[in-house]
Amino acid sequence: MTDRTDIFDSIATQVAPFNKKGVALTEATTFAGDLEWDSLTVMDFVAAIEDEFDIIITMNMQAEIETVGQLVDAVAKLKTA
Repeated sequence: MTDRTDIFDSIATQVAPFNKKGVALTEATTFAGDLEWDSLTVMDFVAAIEDEFDIIITMNMQAEIETVGQLVDAVAKLKTA
């Protein structure tokens, strides 16, 4: 089973090409506020995360994920489901 640190590191790698402002990532980093992503960037990023972890993130789940930490939790939950 993949632990939170591994998931965070993989997510950080996926964030890098989209992190135009060079924001330092923490679990509290927000996608809309800190990274200033628009909806198109979010959709591209979600597709990258789904491919990386071989999961499906529903639209309802996406609406609830605001921070990197919440995404780590969601990926961990989906990987064990």
